[in-house]
Amino acid sequence: QVQLVNSGGGLVQAGGSLILSCAASGTIFSSNTVAWYRQAPGKQREFVARITSFGTTDYVDSVKGRFTISRDNAKNTVYLQMNGLKPEDTAVYSCMAVVRGSKYWGQGTQVTVSS
Repeated sequence: QVQLVNSGGGLVQAGGSLILSCAASGTIFSSNTVAWYRQAPGKQREFVARITSFGTTDYVDSVKGRFTISRDNAKNTVYLQMNGLKPEDTAVYSCMAVVRGSKYWGQGTQVTVSS
């Protein structure tokens, strides 16, 4: 059974940094595209970043130059390094992977950025 576990969220001041983790079990993460999404209160879930099995990455425009997605295949984990955080980055962040045609989600981790 595939499981994704998110961690690393917290409260940080504007301009600060956090690193989120998405640890997988039940699948070889290196063969999957993994994405981060976020959902702020009262808003729809939004794509944030993606990394393919080839290591190709892409980002929503609002985080380009501030966030970096990466993977550690040995640890079966994908990370989201977030620098220069802004209050508008406040949301619940969740990772998602498509494994054998099915979507799997992490439980989410809260990121709160104070001004």
